[in-house]
Amino acid sequence: MPEPSLQKLEQALGVTFHNADTLRQALVHRSYLNEHPDFPLGHNERLEFLGDAVLELVVTEYLYSRYENPEGELTNWRASLVNADILSEICESLGVEDHLYLSKGEARDVGSKARRYILANAFEAVIGAIYLDLGWEEAKDFILKNVIKELPRILEHRLYIDPKSRFQEAAQDQLGVTPTYKVLSEEGPDHAKKFEVGVYVNKDLIATGAGTSKHEAQVAAAEAAIKAKGW
Repeated sequence: MPEPSLQKLEQALGVTFHNADTLRQALVHRSYLNEHPDFPLGHNERLEFLGDAVLELVVTEYLYSRYENPEGELTNWRASLVNADILSEICESLGVEDHLYLSKGEARDVGSKARRYILANAFEAVIGAIYLDLGWEEAKDFILKNVIKELPRILEHRLYIDPKSRFQEAAQDQLGVTPTYKVLSEEGPDHAKKFEVGVYVNKDLIATGAGTSKHEAQVAAAEAAIKAKGW
C-alpha cells in the first residue's frame, strides 16, 4: 500500500507537488478501483493520456533542436526513447512500482509483460501529473533528467533499430550469412499461445526466445543472439 504522504516517492522523483493527490492519482491502476469502488480518486488513464503528449513533445523538441538528422532517423530515435521497455525501466528505477495502487491479482503479477506496460503507463501518468500540478518547465526538466539521459546508450548500441535487423546486419557483416528462425515449440490454447523460437546461423543454433506470437519470440531470440555473440 502506498504511504499516505508520498514524500519518499517525491524525493525519488525530485519533485514536490502542490497537491499530493495529483501524484497519487497517477499511481492508481484501473484494477484497484474494481476492488475499491469507494476510493476517492479515479484511475490514471487520463493523466497517462496527457503525459504521453507532454513526453513526446519534449523529446521531439530536444531532438529537433540538437540534431540535423533526417526526419526518419529522428522518428526512430524518439520511438526508442518513449517505448514501453525504456519507460518501464525508468519507472522501476525511480521506485514508482512500490507505490502503485493495484488489484491483488495485478500486485502478484511481478515481472510480467503486463506489469511492464502498467509501469510505462504509470510513468506517463506521473509526467501528466507533474505538468498538471507544476507546469511545463517542471515536466520538461523531469523528462530531460530521466528520459533523455538514455539517448547516448540508445545511439551507441543502435537500439533504435529493431533486434532482428540489428542481428541480421551483424551476421552479414561478420559472417556473410543471413540468420534464419525456426519455431521450436508451440503450446497453450489459441487465445494464449506461447512460442519458442530459435535463431540459426549456418545451421548452428545461436539463441532462443519466447513470446506470445512468433514475431515476438523471434525478436526475443534476436536480442539473445546479439548478447550471445557480443555484437
